[in-house]
Amino acid sequence: MRINKKVRMNRLFGGARCLDVAIDHGVCNEPSFLEGLEDMAGVVGQLVAAGPDAIQMNYGQADLLQSLPGKDKPALVMRIDMGNPYNKTRHRSMWAILQNEAEPLIGALEMDAACVVVNLFMLPDEPDLFRQCVHNIARVRADCEKYGLPLMIEPLAMLPNSERGGYMVDGDPEKIVTLTRLASEMGADIIKADPTTDPNDFHRVVAAARCPVLVRGGGREDLRAVFDKSAALMAQGAAGMVYGRNIYQHSNPRAVVRGLMAIIHENADGAAAWELYQQG
Repeated sequence: MRINKKVRMNRLFGGARCLDVAIDHGVCNEPSFLEGLEDMAGVVGQLVAAGPDAIQMNYGQADLLQSLPGKDKPALVMRIDMGNPYNKTRHRSMWAILQNEAEPLIGALEMDAACVVVNLFMLPDEPDLFRQCVHNIARVRADCEKYGLPLMIEPLAMLPNSERGGYMVDGDPEKIVTLTRLASEMGADIIKADPTTDPNDFHRVVAAARCPVLVRGGGREDLRAVFDKSAALMAQGAAGMVYGRNIYQHSNPRAVVRGLMAIIHENADGAAAWELYQQG
């Protein structure tokens, strides 16, 4: 790995692990994702005070983080693509495009991002969407090498839209492992992967990646269950989490971050994390 990539990776992975709080949901064009993100400046302020390792944002909001003074703030992870698979109703045409097709990394470089993230969607009966994602990754990978920006690929194997009223996570380890391997083969520096239905299968995802694997959070769940599952996934070799709605849609995001940071950086179990959360 090039030295400038290592420098940026060091900003993300304190002690080889990372909690990345995702608040890049505005480009999904899904109203339910925006609950809790109405006041972005306030959310960023709360998260900076909570002290996760990174905050994941889009270019148009990244100034709220990077304009804050001081050196002790989370690293910026910048999403550089967008798509329409997140709505409950299936669209006639499914697409995923880079936010800036001419110079995909320019915003991340301008905002001093430590990493960029791109989707790799695999939806039933949507081969063209998959092709678009592969094209996006191929488009940016060489530039990431050129400019020393770590590339996070987000492989997403999803269930049919009709099964649960929207494209939801398919926790089949065979599908997740296969798509993770594809992301690794394409040159991922970091992989953001869905959890397997049985957390005890997640070591297979880690083995397929050959790079740090961060677990994707998805929709909001019971917080105690989130803590228990997170601890189980860390025990399987995950390098951390990328959680959004399970943090920013709670009434006390700072306390959620405290619990998750204990799991990720102190090997706390779910019960210990829950106790920290309850302390407020």
